[in-house]
Amino acid sequence: MELNRPLIIAGPCSAESEEQLLSTAQALAATGKVDVLRAGVWKPRTKPGTFEGAGVEALPWLAKAREMTGLAVATEVANAKHVEHAQAFDVDVFWIGARTTSNPFSTQEVAEALRGTEKMVFVKNPVNGDIDLWCGAVERLLACGVKNLGLIHRGFSGFGAGSLRNAPMWHLALEMRRRMPELPMICDPSHICGCREYIADISQQAADLDYDGLMIESHINPDEAWSDAKQQLTPETLAALLDSIKWRAGESSSESYKVALMGLREQIDSLDREILQLLSERMNVAEQIGRIKRENDVRILQTARWEDIMKRVLMSSRSLGLSEPFLRTMLDAVHVESIEHQNRVMKEE
Repeated sequence: MELNRPLIIAGPCSAESEEQLLSTAQALAATGKVDVLRAGVWKPRTKPGTFEGAGVEALPWLAKAREMTGLAVATEVANAKHVEHAQAFDVDVFWIGARTTSNPFSTQEVAEALRGTEKMVFVKNPVNGDIDLWCGAVERLLACGVKNLGLIHRGFSGFGAGSLRNAPMWHLALEMRRRMPELPMICDPSHICGCREYIADISQQAADLDYDGLMIESHINPDEAWSDAKQQLTPETLAALLDSIKWRAGESSSESYKVALMGLREQIDSLDREILQLLSERMNVAEQIGRIKRENDVRILQTARWEDIMKRVLMSSRSLGLSEPFLRTMLDAVHVESIEHQNRVMKEE
């Protein structure tokens, strides 16, 4: 299938019934803003006893929705049987979910089942922030002759997401894009956010970072959804959100833009050099501290001192215009490097 840019994939978290799926599909098609209808047929839930999808029974509903609306249809596959059943109903787009990407055995099984397919296959990032695992999933599919591949950034679990369901960790997604620039990457703000409130903001951030599209969950009656009700939008709300997103140009031919950008980038380069020089000087001081500790037979880690540094720096985060998560990440990295320098000193004769 030809990929529009931005590519918009939308639909309910789960295909719950034929009526629910067809009503949602028709409403989404009526917006004129959706390229692919998505719906979960098999749902890997965190706990048993929750709705885990209608299964094979839902695949004819997807086929009927495609026939009624003209939209391509997509669903998640997590094992060879899922692929077999979905192919029998000529599903247009497959995606491999975060839990499957996290398991090389499962990914290999799906890759073998999809061997040689010309259908579009998207790979979501793994649950944890392991870029090599994400790359490995793509490489397994490529090795099985799957050429039409794309990436879905849905955020990462357990990394201080705060008000969000999953931390975006944009830098990891951008690193994945640097490694595989030939693959389109779309953002899944529904799973990053976990609630409707932040979806517009995350979607705009993805657009500003030059993503190729969005996958957003939409349900004809979100509050009554059988899974992930809080993160789904009505088709009408989705249409308004998509209208609000500004997809900016990659570059500008304006001479004034080029001159201004060049000047500011030179400032960035100069500041970066200063920051690196200051970090080098800080590590030199850390080594001196290490020598004093070694001479006085004192352990490296001084927890109270580190807590004081962390508290002092974080208190100034607002006045500095820097976010607390960023400062914590930066300080942790500096602390680890300082300990490493002191470790080397401790080992000196």
